[in-house]
Amino acid sequence: MPILLIDGLNLIRRVHAGVPEVAEDRDDAVLNACVASVRRALRKHQPSHVALVMEGAGPSWRSREYPDYKKDRPPMPDDLEAGLPGIKNALSEIGVHALSAPGFEADDVIASIAKRTSDAGVQVIILSTDKSFCQMVGPRVALVDHFNNLVRDHVWICERYGVAPEQIVDLMSLAGDPSLGIPGIRSVGVRTAARLIHDFGNLDSVIEHAQEIPGKLGAKLREGIETLPLMRRLVSLRQDVDLGANLHDFRWSKELLGNEAKHSA
Repeated sequence: MPILLIDGLNLIRRVHAGVPEVAEDRDDAVLNACVASVRRALRKHQPSHVALVMEGAGPSWRSREYPDYKKDRPPMPDDLEAGLPGIKNALSEIGVHALSAPGFEADDVIASIAKRTSDAGVQVIILSTDKSFCQMVGPRVALVDHFNNLVRDHVWICERYGVAPEQIVDLMSLAGDPSLGIPGIRSVGVRTAARLIHDFGNLDSVIEHAQEIPGKLGAKLREGIETLPLMRRLVSLRQDVDLGANLHDFRWSKELLGNEAKHSA
């Protein structure tokens, strides 16, 4: 049975956005919908262990290193922020406990767990729509878009981005990620970044041959080349976070689902 790692705010914020603002008792509706969504994932994947991975307290290392990181991202709605403790408590009742690490984003915590457990031969399922996790996809790590019932596997990633999972960091370093406030190289989009990686093999080779690339593209690369090491650090998921937690504490059994009617949507 796999280990299920749930990108907590990715799931909760999407559920929250899907509940109409005019709904009566909206707070309860959001809580119930979150629990119902997680119940569905548990029934589908039947994990041996499960963790609801949340953002750590305080600014992340990315924000400290690059102050513009996520600068344009809308803040969490007040009602959702107030409702988070109740949502986490309700999920804990069905055996899905929260985990975080101060100074680190949920992405880094998930990547660290996925790396260690998959290296030990355990199958890992990451539940998230965040494209950053494409870099983790491999023989023992699956990325699942829970809302569209879609596995973002090697074929999907190659078709969507034009590169393999192990090249996603290089792609995002060049193309940036506007949703995170990471600029990459000015005016270089995903398609152009994929072509550069295809032509030169990897980011280091692109940097090495930047002086040889003609035209406006070469000029843009040379203009922003000094920022690329920083871009690569920002888009790379940390896989060395010391969690100070025992995986045994996140062991899960289907008996923990209890009464299916409780918190149902």
